This record gives sequence, structure tokens and C-alpha cells, in this order.
Amino acid sequence: MFRWTRRSVMAASVALAATFAAPALQANAESVLRVIPHADLKNLDPIWTTAYISRNHGYLIYDTLFAMNEKFEPQPQMVDTYEVSDDKKTWTFKLRDGLKFHDGADVTSEDVIASLKRWGARDGMGQQLMGVMEEMTAVDASTFQFKLKEPYGLVLESIGKISSNVPFIMPKRVAETDPFKQIEDYTGSGPFVFVKEEWVPGSKVVYKKFADYKPRSEEPNAASGGKIAKVDRVEWTYFPDQTTAMNALINGEVDFFEQPANDLMPLLEANDGLTVEINDPLGNIGFARFNHLLPPFDKAEIRRAAIMAMKQEDYMTGAVGDQKFWKTCYSVYPCGTPLENDKGSEVMATGDIEKAKAALEAAGYDGTPVVIMQPTDIPLLSSFSLITAEKLRNTGFKVEVQAMDWSTLTSRRAKRDPVADGGWNMFHTWWIGADVIDPMAIAFSGNPDKGWFGWASDEELEAARKAFANATSAEEKKAAAEKVQERLSAIGASGHLGQFFVPVAYRKNVKGLIKSPVQFFWNMSVE
Repeated sequence: MFRWTRRSVMAASVALAATFAAPALQANAESVLRVIPHADLKNLDPIWTTAYISRNHGYLIYDTLFAMNEKFEPQPQMVDTYEVSDDKKTWTFKLRDGLKFHDGADVTSEDVIASLKRWGARDGMGQQLMGVMEEMTAVDASTFQFKLKEPYGLVLESIGKISSNVPFIMPKRVAETDPFKQIEDYTGSGPFVFVKEEWVPGSKVVYKKFADYKPRSEEPNAASGGKIAKVDRVEWTYFPDQTTAMNALINGEVDFFEQPANDLMPLLEANDGLTVEINDPLGNIGFARFNHLLPPFDKAEIRRAAIMAMKQEDYMTGAVGDQKFWKTCYSVYPCGTPLENDKGSEVMATGDIEKAKAALEAAGYDGTPVVIMQPTDIPLLSSFSLITAEKLRNTGFKVEVQAMDWSTLTSRRAKRDPVADGGWNMFHTWWIGADVIDPMAIAFSGNPDKGWFGWASDEELEAARKAFANATSAEEKKAAAEKVQERLSAIGASGHLGQFFVPVAYRKNVKGLIKSPVQFFWNMSVE
């Protein structure tokens, strides 16, 4: 991780002031919220990828049928009214009046159905919902209907899920794109318009207020309520270097820093002009993801041996730092949430190199190199990658670390090719706690054809996930969730690296920040 000194900070401040002087003096009547996003936006399709930078982009330009409030209760968003038949198998929804796409066309039932079909092919909860769906039909231009094969307890939770993949509503012509190919038309349904002609990959993304967007009348509450664009433009400026980004915030050249590195916190917290706070009460779960298709991690025993070497305290102290921002957690569901449990947690709680060595030898590791993709522009993930590399080498693995930026990684991780042809063996990421709060998370999929990158395969796991979706009582849900955790441990699906919290930092003149696991940019203003 980058280490700053007072001299380097002062030098960077002077250089940055000169860099930004001209734009700062430009007369511009438009109100602008200037943001440092947590990563470069390279992939613009939030259904094709689970990357959070693409999700955040999606929330700016698309809307959803339902949305979660701070209690994770689904609330109507684009939907006005809905009703459910007595047998719980027919759901009828009516859209709000006045919903428009950015090209001026009305949002219709046909657009909704096409969008849900595409989302349902990629998302974990969507796949489960589509599995019980007999048909989706357009009753009229603003009314659509679900007919289910059997009652299903997560209908609204599925179409109102808060994070990746979010069931964003796109025009029918766009949503008919193959779900395993990226869209090329970014006509949205949300409060801001993506300004494609001002997009500079690796540098800048621009959104402008959509004048014809019709927000709900309720107060904003997490993802739900009124999405009011209180600025004319939102501009993302990407900084590969954290010190440069920090100084842009300190100097007033940007307003909001989404994910500053933890080792910069003392300087940010000491600045009277800034607010530093944790915006997500659930935090994040660190993941080390294996490619289950390629050697050596095509064997569960070898994946489990690698997990045994992963001591959470080492990852959290090495990558996050101050213990006030992290805690160990040996549940695949975030600690402090209803489904937290310790079933099958022995492997992830081992954290012992000698035991990992013995397990690796017993598994018959043949010396196949492990290629770890290291995203150098995200300090926390870069540190995770290097910590894992050291632990695996100490365990007896041959390891090759390949450096790249996060946007390149998110493209490359979709490849199932052999390593020699651009494939990979491991990458590191995190999921926000809200994304892995129950077995429906795509991160927990055991379907290699429709599941998350890494492509785990386990029929028992899929059966347990289905049992959770069909459960009708809290006891049944808990039992199914524990079975899912047992299977994830048995197959060594992923390494779990700890639960951590990343503060945001922003200037005092920024108002209207919404508390949520996801960073939203509506309701925010700059005074």
C-alpha cells in the first residue's frame, strides 16, 4: 500500500493546484458534483458484470421496479401498484404514469419484461426467480404480470435487490442483447443521462440531469424513495494514485472521495474542511476467488488447502490497517446479520501455514503455477493479492503475480481460457455485506454455466440454495442457509478474508449523502 509523507503531500498539493487552476476559474452556471470513484469505469453494462463501479454507473442512469429501504424491505419504485392472487402464483404490477427513457420514449411493460429476462440470465436471485416463472406477460402498455409455477417467497426481494446484479430497466431493444455480451446503447430510465461523448476511459465520466425523470414523492431511504437530481452534472474523475486523489479533495478540486485508502485516514480526519464517515453499516467481505475450471484449483482439496493458509487477521491488518475498520468473521454471511453461523467454518478459521502445507501435500499438488491477478489501482485489493501470494508460496505453491488495473481485471476474469491464452487462477475482490446476506447471492452459486466468475460446480449447493428460496419459515430458511455454508466450505468455493468498513470523505459543502451499502449520487448537492 502507498505510504505518504508530509513532504510528498505538500509537493503533490502544489502540483495539483497548478493542474486544476484553469478549470476552477472557468465560469459555469451549472451545478456540478465532482466525485473520485473507487475505480475506473471501463465496462458499462451492469448486467454483464457484477463490478461495483458498473453498478454505481447503472444506478445513475437506470431505474428499478422496486428498491430496498434501509431495513432491506422492498418498496415500489417504478411500480405504482401491485396485487397478488390468493394462490400466490399470479403477480400483477402497474407502472407509474410519466416514466420516460432518455430518448423520450415511454417506459412500457415490454421494456420491463425484456430487462428482467436479461437480468434473470445473469443474476443469482434472478436465476432462481426465473426457475419458478411460468411466464411474464404484458397486460397492456403499463401493466405486466408474473405467472409462477409455484408460490415463491422472494419475488419482491429479487426484483428490488439493492446490489449486483441490479435489475435495471432498459429499453426493450437494448435488453434483447445477449446477456453474455455487453450492450452498446446506454439509453437509461433513471435520474441522470450518461454523456458518452465526454467519457474518457481511464480519466473521466460525465452524467447530466435528466429533465424528464419523474421521481417518487417519498423521502429517499437507501435505494428507495425520491431520486431527485439536485445537481446539473455529476463528474467522475479517476485518479490511479491515492495521494493525488486525496489532495484533489483537500484542495477543493473535487467534492467527494468514494473510497480513500485507510492509511490516508489520519490526514483526512485532521482536516477541518472534510467529513470522514462510514456510510455502510454492514461493511464489506473480502474474497479470494479461485478459478474452479483450471489446475491447480480444479481440485477442491487444493482450494481448501489454500484457504487454510489465509489468516484473516493478516489480511485485515496488512490491507485495512486500524482495527476500528475491521473484524474477523468466519461466516459466509456477514457477522451481525440474521443468517450468521459457524457451520463448516473450520477451514476458513484455520489460518495456519503448517496445516495448509500438510493439506496441500495430501491433496497431491503437482507444482502447477498459480496466476494471481493483482489490481494495482485499488490499494486494498492490491494488498490482498500480495498477501495471498506470500502465503501460497510459504505453503508450497508456485505463484505468479500479474499486475493490471481493476478495469482490465474485470474484463479478464470473464475468460474461461487456459492461463496460456489469457486465463487466470485467482483474483481478489470484496462484496458489500448486503450482497452476500443470504444464499441467493451469485457469489454462492454452484452452477458453472450461470454462476459467478470462477464457475463453482456443486449440485448439493444448488439444491440448498433452492430450498432457501422456497422456504416458508424462518427456521427452514436458517437450516437451508447453514447447508449452503457447509457446501461452500466443502468445495472450497472462495477464501473469506474478513469483514471491513471503508469510510467516505467529502467536503463540508456537500449535502444530502444517503446512508446505504451502495453509493448513490441523487439527493446530493454542493453549496
